[in-house]
Amino acid sequence: MNYNIRGENLEVTDSIKEYVEKKVGKLERYFDTPLTSEVHVNLSVYNDEQTIEVTIPMKNLLLRAEEHNTDLYAAIDLVVDKLERQIRKHKTKVNRRSRQEGAPKYVFAELEREAQQQQLAVEDESDIEIVKTKRFDLKPMDSEEAALQMDMLGHAFYVFTNSLTDETNIVYKRRDGRYGLIET
Repeated sequence: MNYNIRGENLEVTDSIKEYVEKKVGKLERYFDTPLTSEVHVNLSVYNDEQTIEVTIPMKNLLLRAEEHNTDLYAAIDLVVDKLERQIRKHKTKVNRRSRQEGAPKYVFAELEREAQQQQLAVEDESDIEIVKTKRFDLKPMDSEEAALQMDMLGHAFYVFTNSLTDETNIVYKRRDGRYGLIET
């Protein structure tokens, strides 16, 4: 794995870099072949809260996790745990689908039997279920007006048609209190 580690309001020292590479590098044991993708790691500090974001783009899968903690090393440990859970969950689904289709290939290496059974129990409890569907017309407006509409409604995001580009956009409120814009 190639690591791209950057810090925001934080100097990335050699010891932090080595710790991140050591911990995230343990994820390679879940794969049959060594990963050739680049691992993007963003470390940041805001108001004494350490944040780590790890993104691992792969061919058919994007692994991403984010953690906040007052201790940077604890946040690194927690984010690696999240990534391991994502890998185990995806592995279980892929293997189940592969067995149903009769394909002999498995994307991930075999995990210990105990961890797999434990993950199956957790996965059954956490299946995604869509419980509500909304339909609405998109009003043309600029991003500032959309942010005001979102605040008035008390929502965390707002979908609208950008009056300048005539494209569907999404404005959202970030954890730091500022706003973000997603353009399609």
